[in-house]
Amino acid sequence: MIFLIFIVVCLSGYITPPIALLLGLLIANLSGHPWLHLNHIIIHVLLQVSVVGLGFGMNVTDALLSSKESFFLTVASIFSTIFFGRMIGKWLQTESKTSHLISCGTAICGGSAIAAITPVIKSDEKQTSVALGVIFILNSIALFLFPAIGHWLELSQQDFGLWCALSIHDTSSVVGAANKYGAEALTTATTVKLARALWIIPVVLLTSFLFKSKANKIKIPYFIGLFVLAMILNTYVEHLSVVSTYIVSVAKIGLTVTLYFIGSGLSSSVLLAVGIKPLIQGILLWGFIAILSLLAILHFN
Repeated sequence: MIFLIFIVVCLSGYITPPIALLLGLLIANLSGHPWLHLNHIIIHVLLQVSVVGLGFGMNVTDALLSSKESFFLTVASIFSTIFFGRMIGKWLQTESKTSHLISCGTAICGGSAIAAITPVIKSDEKQTSVALGVIFILNSIALFLFPAIGHWLELSQQDFGLWCALSIHDTSSVVGAANKYGAEALTTATTVKLARALWIIPVVLLTSFLFKSKANKIKIPYFIGLFVLAMILNTYVEHLSVVSTYIVSVAKIGLTVTLYFIGSGLSSSVLLAVGIKPLIQGILLWGFIAILSLLAILHFN
């Protein structure tokens, strides 16, 4: 009953994504998630629909400019993160498949990247769960930490949005943190993050080479195409502006509910199952990409 009440609270539009995440964590560790077996499906669908909805509040020209300016930073950060992640994994003696999943999840787009890499390296349920656990724990922290650091450093909207897109693992937390910072930060973060997600394809091919397996199953994030279509419609269909504001408002509420469901899946048993070595690897790798990308953004600007 409390679980459903909290969903209604999230749907009200009066609470922020970080608060929704906290409510989810509260539910997970007190009463439990009644439909935990469906949680990953709910999160997957809600996140994609919400991101497409946000596209109705964005302009194609601004999005292309953001993606163009961040291209080289994106490429450098992805492959340096994977390389450094493998080095940390070997140093800590983290199980190799778990280590690679954490590295790819940190490098590209969190849970989506892990889902794409899993069938290629044939990781088992425990290896995949541990990697997802690490990513979701750090995503939750990022939702609170990044806006605080951004305000402390007095980062511009564009710089903060770019930093989020390069440094926070999952799209949900990227959008949540950027939305809390401001509208321009949200536009930059969402477009750069989704462009970054397309790098799943070359990373899957690289993974198949490293693990000497065939990349028969590449999960391409097709919803990115719908996001682009939403931006095009918002930019060039003048009369759409009448409803686009409402679509974006509903999408932001959808994102809030998504983060509630993410939090509700992070019970104490999930946190304990992660283990110390994978968690240390995730923290060190996250620190590496967050600091490096921030220094690069400040240097070039």
